[in-house]
Amino acid sequence: MKSFRISAALLLLVALSGCSNLMQTTPVPPPAVTAKAQEITRSQTSTLTKIGSITADVMGSPMDVEAEIQRKADAAGAHYYVIMFNSETIIPGRWYSQATLYR
Repeated sequence: MKSFRISAALLLLVALSGCSNLMQTTPVPPPAVTAKAQEITRSQTSTLTKIGSITADVMGSPMDVEAEIQRKADAAGAHYYVIMFNSETIIPGRWYSQATLYR
């Protein structure tokens, strides 16, 4: 019984240590700057400067709230943004999104 517990604990430890590699991302350069702010992934932010965050609350669809995030990022002078989450609220058709802005 004791050897089973040790084996189970060891197996769990090996499995969890393997998961840590999945959570790490390899830095990727962001695309070239354009006239409009561009959505990028978190792995593309390593060489960029964070300049703030924004939120949007829109009646419509997920694409509508994403368009509002881009409009706000453009207005803030950001070159890039990462959408942290995009979720429908408890009101059907009302979407809330938050993004981090970068230069």
